[in-house]
Amino acid sequence: MRTKNKLFKFAPAKSPKMNSHPYIYTNLLNLIGKTPLIKLNKIALNFKGTYLAKWEAFNPGHSNKDRIALHIIESLEEQCAITEETTIIETTSGNTGFSLAMVAIIKGYRCVLAVNSKCSDDKINMLRALGAEVYVCPANVKADDPRSYHQIAKKLLNETKNSIYINQYFNELNVQAHYKTTGPEIWNQTKGKITHLVACSGTGGTISGCAKYLKKMKPSIKIIGVDAYGSVLKKYHETSELDPNEIYPYRIEGLGKNHIPSTTNFELIDEFIKVSDEKSAYMARKITKEEGIFVGYTSGAVFEAIRLLNKKNKFSSNDCVVVIFPDHGSRYLSKIYNEKWMLDQGFNQYNLFEKQSKVEYI
Repeated sequence: MRTKNKLFKFAPAKSPKMNSHPYIYTNLLNLIGKTPLIKLNKIALNFKGTYLAKWEAFNPGHSNKDRIALHIIESLEEQCAITEETTIIETTSGNTGFSLAMVAIIKGYRCVLAVNSKCSDDKINMLRALGAEVYVCPANVKADDPRSYHQIAKKLLNETKNSIYINQYFNELNVQAHYKTTGPEIWNQTKGKITHLVACSGTGGTISGCAKYLKKMKPSIKIIGVDAYGSVLKKYHETSELDPNEIYPYRIEGLGKNHIPSTTNFELIDEFIKVSDEKSAYMARKITKEEGIFVGYTSGAVFEAIRLLNKKNKFSSNDCVVVIFPDHGSRYLSKIYNEKWMLDQGFNQYNLFEKQSKVEYI
C-alpha cells in the first residue's frame, strides 16, 4: 500500500462552482492554456511517489498543440510575415493540424495540411470539418522520399502563392510556446515540488520547452522522454548518431521520429525510454477505465513508460512525477478504442491490462 501523501493538499472531490468561468470570452483562443493538473489515483496505486497528469485535452482544440498553433501564428503576425491572404501549410500527425485549422478559421487564414497515413480517420474527418485541405501521405517512407509528408508540404509551398510552411519539427517557436506556457504552469501548479517530468517526444517541442523552463527553476528536476520502438530518438540521445537500422513501421501517432527534429534539445533530456505500440494502446484504455480520463494513444505511451520505470525502481515515495497527457481519446475511436482495429494489429493482451466491457443488443 502507498503511504499517505504529504506533498500536496488536494482540492475536494466536488463539483465546481457555477461561476468557474465568470467571463465572456472573445473567442476560443482565449481558452488556450491553463490546463489542469490531475492526481492519478487507481492507476498509480502501487507505484512509489505522487503522479500528476497535465491534462492537455482541456484546451479548446483538445490537445497541447493548441499552444504552438496560437503562439506560432501570432508571432508571425507580429513579424508581419503573414497577411489575410496567406495560406498556412503544415505537416502533422493530426493534432497540430486540428489546432492550426481552428486558429486559421478564427483568424481568417486558409489552411492546407499534409498528414501521414497513421493519422486516424477520426482526425482526418475533424480536419476536413474545420475546413482544412488535407493530403494523406504514406507513413513508412523516409523523410526525403518525394511521397513523404515533409516533401509534399514543400511541394505545396512552392506551388501555392503567398504561403508559409509552419514546419513544427524545425521551428524554435514550437519550443518557445511551451517554455512560456506549459513549463511555468507545471511549476506553479506543483509549487515547485516537481521532481520528474515524463513526456512523449515527437517534434520535441513540448518536452524541450518544459525542460528548459523547469531546469532553469530547479536544475535537479529529471526529464524523461518517451520514444517508440521504430523511432531513432532514444539511440540518437545515447550515441549522437542516427541509426537507420532503428527505423521500422510502428503505429503510435505523434510519438518518435525517423529523423532528428531540431526542436528536440537532447541536452536537456536526462534519458529516454521506449514503449511498445500494443502495451501503450492498452494502457490508454486502462487509464480511461480506471481514472475516467478519456486519453489518447500517447497518454497511454507515457504511462506505460511510468510502469516500466517503476519496475526499475526509478522513483521514491517522496517524488512528485508530472506526466503530460497530450490529447483526448475521441480522436482514436477508430483505432485503440475499436476492437476490430486492435485485433487487426495483433493486439490481444486483454488479460494484462483490462477487463472487457460487455455490450448487449436487445
